[in-house]
Amino acid sequence: MEPRLRYGQLAPEGLAKMTALEHYLNTETRLEASLLGLVRLKISLMNGCEYCVRVHTAELKRANETAERVAGVGDWLESEAYTKRERAALAWADAVTNIQEGHAPEAVYDEVRAHFDEVETVNLTLAITTMNAWNRIAISLGRRPEHDAAKSFGAEIHS
Repeated sequence: MEPRLRYGQLAPEGLAKMTALEHYLNTETRLEASLLGLVRLKISLMNGCEYCVRVHTAELKRANETAERVAGVGDWLESEAYTKRERAALAWADAVTNIQEGHAPEAVYDEVRAHFDEVETVNLTLAITTMNAWNRIAISLGRRPEHDAAKSFGAEIHS
């Protein structure tokens, strides 16, 4: 599939800033890599970003996540495979991604705050909104960035 626009070549500085934010989220926060991976996969499934679903599924498998946890993230409510902290993060990802359906309900926020401190809550929300941005770029403009600075999308951003 050819991208509609070669957005990585047209706006490399902007994509580099998004990549830098992802690097921060992956390396300078207390958020677990597995938690971030599960959240990113859940959001990509919700948004229908096939490219991102493939990337995050492969990353989680390389990180030795079980097949049950990877396959079940789309229907996490029905599974016992996730910790309370992961369940709170996945619920927050649902609420923030579908913000138009309830404006992040207080009960979901309260559950996030029961498992994440203030800084972690902000960083988790940054991770969720950034993944939504990547999905929307990939879906609307083309499947993936082409620019060298953005090629780390699959490797560095989600490591």
